[in-house]
Amino acid sequence: MKILVAEHFGLCFGVRDALQAAESLAAAGPLTVLGELVHNPLALERLAAHGAGQGDLERLTSAPASVPVLVTAHGASDARRRAWQDAGFRVHDTTCPLVRRAHGQLVALVAAGYFPVVIGQAGHAEVRGLTGDFPEAAVVADEADLPTLPVRPRYGVISQTTQPSETVLRLVQGLRDARPGAEVCFRDTVCQPTKDRQRALRDLLAQVEVVIVVGGRGSNNTRQLVLAAEAAGRRAHQIERPGELDPAWLRGAASVGLTAGTSTLPDTVQAVRARLEAIAAAAAR
Repeated sequence: MKILVAEHFGLCFGVRDALQAAESLAAAGPLTVLGELVHNPLALERLAAHGAGQGDLERLTSAPASVPVLVTAHGASDARRRAWQDAGFRVHDTTCPLVRRAHGQLVALVAAGYFPVVIGQAGHAEVRGLTGDFPEAAVVADEADLPTLPVRPRYGVISQTTQPSETVLRLVQGLRDARPGAEVCFRDTVCQPTKDRQRALRDLLAQVEVVIVVGGRGSNNTRQLVLAAEAAGRRAHQIERPGELDPAWLRGAASVGLTAGTSTLPDTVQAVRARLEAIAAAAAR
């Protein structure tokens, strides 16, 4: 059984930098992270071991003002950042620069008179941060959401940074078809690491029968990798830890692909690869 690893996989620079900042701050004293720093249980366990606690993103009642608080890589609205600072909290911000770029694009579109539309998951921390300064903003997850959009002459569209590019472009065209008399101004805010991992998965799918995707079950970009593999007709299995890997999934497969979401730690991927190699060696005996 051959084991092929995607060209691009795992931890992106935004998550890496956020983890490093959080661990450094936690080593210096108490730290409250506002929400999940990343959607990966192993990364969160490692962070907790460094002494970082998790606070309520909506309310800071769990942390005294003397304790530093940290905005996650998913970001937050400008209004919420100002409120935290005005309340006296020491705010450290690890928002991914590419999420900041998406927020800036939305701010510019609204300033230019466009009705704000965000393609993504309404309950996701990143999307809540993007729309938090614009209560009127609409969130579109799929085609079923398009008819519910208010009728406006001009729409300004961005997306959650971890959405599949194909989905985003399909929904932008769907909006143009649904509102033919309106102007639709689209700004591509899908991040490059997400695009790289999606492209690398497509290349991998041409060479394997089964795909193992490593990442947190709450991670949107990880889930999108699974869905893309399944849509291509491949058997795909998502795991968070090496111990979840079931040898029965690989039975009869001549080639297995391995990839990981952008919040997956490198050592987790290495451990999964080692387990795959052990399974392959046992099957060859």
